[in-house]
Amino acid sequence: MRLRALRDSGPWIGRARDWGLGGILLVVVVAGVALTLGWGPILAPWRALTPAELLPPMALTALSYCLRGVRIHDYFRPRLRGRFPAVLRLSVLHTTANNLLPMRAGELVFPWLMRRYFGHGFLSTTASLIWIRLLDLHFLGLMGILILWLRHPTWLWSLVALPWLLLLPIMGRLGHRQPNGQGRLGKAFRLLIDAAPASTSRALRIYLWTALIWISKLLAFALVLRYFLAAEPWEVLLGVMGAELSSVLPFHGIAGSGSYELAVMTALLPLGIDAATALTGAINLHLFLLGVTLLLGALAFLLPVRRDKQVTNVL
Repeated sequence: MRLRALRDSGPWIGRARDWGLGGILLVVVVAGVALTLGWGPILAPWRALTPAELLPPMALTALSYCLRGVRIHDYFRPRLRGRFPAVLRLSVLHTTANNLLPMRAGELVFPWLMRRYFGHGFLSTTASLIWIRLLDLHFLGLMGILILWLRHPTWLWSLVALPWLLLLPIMGRLGHRQPNGQGRLGKAFRLLIDAAPASTSRALRIYLWTALIWISKLLAFALVLRYFLAAEPWEVLLGVMGAELSSVLPFHGIAGSGSYELAVMTALLPLGIDAATALTGAINLHLFLLGVTLLLGALAFLLPVRRDKQVTNVL
């Protein structure tokens, strides 16, 4: 019902229940921090940071946003050829919505804007987004194996990495098979298969863009977390990975409040890191994310867009 309402009406996204739960999480986090650690001590380390220290993570984060636009432009080529400014605007606004809206409702902004800007079918674009998210999860899994190797360097991790990498050609073969089946499930499967990258070379390029996106973002966030957390590099990366995987939690507050901090602390506390230190790092990393999100989201509206009036695919 939500997909149909968004496709047929407009940009209002998220049920009242989602916003209500998200609002409760936001209030609980703000009040809880104020009553325990206090916002003053948590925010105090920012005064010691210089612009020279903040510029690299901000630049790397902005680079990851640009690379997301390149990935979308390449994925839907040649239909988006020559439209990169509009694609970049779409990509940044989609990422902004993902970071701000509750319960992952921001994902629906992508197919809605693809339909609005370029006339692409809502459901077919949603299917393409599923492939993109599968590649995201695959690369994050690879980064997880790397973190484990940094913790205990041994050749045995290659035995884990190899079958994980072999999933890529399997996904590629799945994307080029001729789908069969009847009924709603069969139609959904055909829609998903049709949305896969059109060729093996394009699939490899999409994965390359995916790798560069996440390397840029993980490095940026690791630099920020290190400002607030004295830990080994692999521990910092594990905390950042926890933050990124917070999107899979069943509850995702407004602007990720609560779920983001919980995911970071879940990753750091088993390492013996003090709870107050871990919470301080999690909150400040989250504030950095939100600050960059709002800045780049506002700048995205300056990018030009020429909207297609005709929908190329009713689905």
